[in-house]
Amino acid sequence: MQYNCIKKEEWDKTLEHLLLSYTIFASVENEFGIDYELIRSEDIAKITYNKPKPSTPLKSFFLPVKENVSSMKAEEKPRIIIGIPNCDIEGLCLPDDIYLDKEFSDLFYSKRRENTLLIASDCFGIQEHCHCLSYNVKPYSEKHADLAVINLDGTIVLRILSVKGEEFVRKIPAFTSQVDKNLIAVIEKEHLATETLLTKSNKGLPDYKKTGDLTTSAKGDIWEKYSARCVSCGACTTICPTCTCFLLIDKPGFEKVKQMDACQYPGFERVAGGEDALYELHNRFRNRYMCKYVWKPGKFSSLACTGCGRCIEACIGKINKNEIFMELENSH
Repeated sequence: MQYNCIKKEEWDKTLEHLLLSYTIFASVENEFGIDYELIRSEDIAKITYNKPKPSTPLKSFFLPVKENVSSMKAEEKPRIIIGIPNCDIEGLCLPDDIYLDKEFSDLFYSKRRENTLLIASDCFGIQEHCHCLSYNVKPYSEKHADLAVINLDGTIVLRILSVKGEEFVRKIPAFTSQVDKNLIAVIEKEHLATETLLTKSNKGLPDYKKTGDLTTSAKGDIWEKYSARCVSCGACTTICPTCTCFLLIDKPGFEKVKQMDACQYPGFERVAGGEDALYELHNRFRNRYMCKYVWKPGKFSSLACTGCGRCIEACIGKINKNEIFMELENSH
């Protein structure tokens, strides 16, 4: 794995210079938590490194909640997104499979992907509901992003993960490829410590494949039990880094508007004749898990759940999906 490093003060100066030609978003921590913010010169010092995780999923940068798709957009400056946890990097693989399909590529999505440099952030520590490792997703990126950033004692270390990332680093003279082996050892130690925390925190949670098997064989009573607290707000689905369902709405003037949709909304599967296979709440509730753990794995190689835990955190009804799977696992 190739590493390059730069002093933190030089990195901050570099980001300030890059603002002339790039739009930069980065994870920033405040009293409400961590989330992505549009970075200005005065915000560079506030950027948060190696802490999990932004509240907003990465997909929001590529799949807006609402957009007009009947006309081309104006050209935009290239973007850099800094501080992406690996659960989101892995989560973007499924939208890539869907929207970058060779036969049915989404032009708007494709342009945004080409226009964006992804700088992941190794997670040093975990949040309460993080469970990426249970689905074989590491808390640090080794692929799919362009670079991964680590901030250690005033030194910024970048792990190069793509040709695009390598070209980016090459343009910045202050970077050096002579990285102290002790720094690498510290990074690897932090990786191991975070993996150990994840293993302890999620002991007994079934892996991705086993979760699919449990979901398939689950009886109706468990879906009725847990859906009793569901209010059909759709928060779990809209906050998910891999859920991308949408409506295409016709507007006057031959405009078409793409609008985010969610399988937990009443009427999601209602057809013109009024029939609705998901009319009952427990059926809608089960549908989400079947989609993530059974149907999508049958069609795509990318994960439909990367263990970020946002759906648990966003749920108004305090429904913890991991409790469902633990109950199913223990009942076998």
